[in-house]
Amino acid sequence: MRICASVGRAADLACASDADMIEIRLDLLDHVPDTGGMETVVTFRNGFDASLLPKGFNGYVDVGEEALPDIGIRTISSHHDFGGTPSSAEIVARLDRMESDIAKGAYFVRDFRDLAGILEASGPLKKEHVLLGMGPMGTITRIRQSTLGNNFTFAHVGEPTAPGQLSLEEMRALGENCMITGIVGYPIDRSMSPAMHAAAYKESRIRGKYLVFPSPSLDLIEECIRGYDIRGLNITIPHKTAVIGHLDRLSGDAEEVGAVNTVVNDSGVLRGHNTDIDGVIGAFEEADCEIEGMTVLIMGSGGGARACAAAMMREGAEVTVTGRNPESLSKIASDMDVTTVRNRTANVGDYDIIANTTPIGMYAEGEYPADIRHLSDRHIVFDMVYGVRTGLVDTAMSKGCRIVAGEDMLAVQGARSFELWTGRSEMFRAMRDEL
Repeated sequence: MRICASVGRAADLACASDADMIEIRLDLLDHVPDTGGMETVVTFRNGFDASLLPKGFNGYVDVGEEALPDIGIRTISSHHDFGGTPSSAEIVARLDRMESDIAKGAYFVRDFRDLAGILEASGPLKKEHVLLGMGPMGTITRIRQSTLGNNFTFAHVGEPTAPGQLSLEEMRALGENCMITGIVGYPIDRSMSPAMHAAAYKESRIRGKYLVFPSPSLDLIEECIRGYDIRGLNITIPHKTAVIGHLDRLSGDAEEVGAVNTVVNDSGVLRGHNTDIDGVIGAFEEADCEIEGMTVLIMGSGGGARACAAAMMREGAEVTVTGRNPESLSKIASDMDVTTVRNRTANVGDYDIIANTTPIGMYAEGEYPADIRHLSDRHIVFDMVYGVRTGLVDTAMSKGCRIVAGEDMLAVQGARSFELWTGRSEMFRAMRDEL
């Protein structure tokens, strides 16, 4: 991996010795400091000014999309689109027209279609180039330098100088052939999975990075998984059922539930798993709460509800599901042979376990599908939402209910996903401690 460290302050140069190149941003600095003989890119964003270059300078100058200076210096022309990513054909046409030594294109990545477009553009480009995605979904383009045929890639020392940049220290430690996993959902800005999986990578000493893919659509996700060599992904709201159409095979659990929360890429064959079932059972075990023989009311009718229902029935409970969406309620009833009741009609007093699988309290607000005011100290309450004290948990604690933590479920299912990707088990404690 050939890394260019982007410097926003002269003081940051002291931390850039492990880079292959240095970028001096003259929109952030007012001069070109001494880079100690390291190959240097001087980036102009407010008009080229040859007087700012040191005497004898023989690096690159990046002049954006301005006319190239005729001063016998190697040049980079660059185009930035902070609004999105154009089609691959548009990217190729624009960059191939550039007369500079290296053509650079940086595009904000909104979804997997944008990410796939950058990958598709990298093949037919005739020029030496640097193709990068900006934003959280673009981070993978900074790691997979060879995949995109990039002349070099960027990292930051000090503060990031572009959205989605990783630090020089992390980039050097990872290397471009590191394992990449991540999470797909929309929204996922409050997800604790990245920190949890980072702890597992550290504990297991595996060179890997867990990335965030906040994509509203799954279009071309399979092309991105294969093309960027992503080892695996966690899938969360709202994609747990929709992702099935993008996969080659399903595990028994995923097929039973009709929902996938973990994708494994085995040499291009994409298999869907459901480790949420393990997560639910493991969370009850951590709380020392019995499931067998209990009556359970599950609030919600999406992928999380399906996994919860499967786990409860597997452990010998009687399951009823309620939710706000009549269509998904009807489907879960027919697919999983469970009893359903209409929104806000269930009496919580008729059940032993109340389980919330909706995003209320984390990514959504509003009334729960059942009236939780009638909880009592005989109830066991399980909320899949984690990292916040939800209205359900708050009410349950005030009533003296036994609580099964969403954090325990998250760590159990995460450890199982990590095992599917890496073969390394026993990561629950490292993940739970991080949470």
